[in-house]
Amino acid sequence: LPELSDRGVRIVERGRTQYFSLHGKTGHLVTAERIDREQLCRLVEKCVLRCELIVEGQM
Repeated sequence: LPELSDRGVRIVERGRTQYFSLHGKTGHLVTAERIDREQLCRLVEKCVLRCELIVEGQM
């Protein structure tokens, strides 16, 4: 999977905080840091974090 960076694969999230990243060697989606659900969503029953995966080159 070293070609992921060659193809311009990246994660795009709304807001200032980047919650996810791609592991450079495996290509796995991983959390960039610990996510505190209580702080992030407070009293919301369903906590959803949305992100997009952008691929600029051909697969």
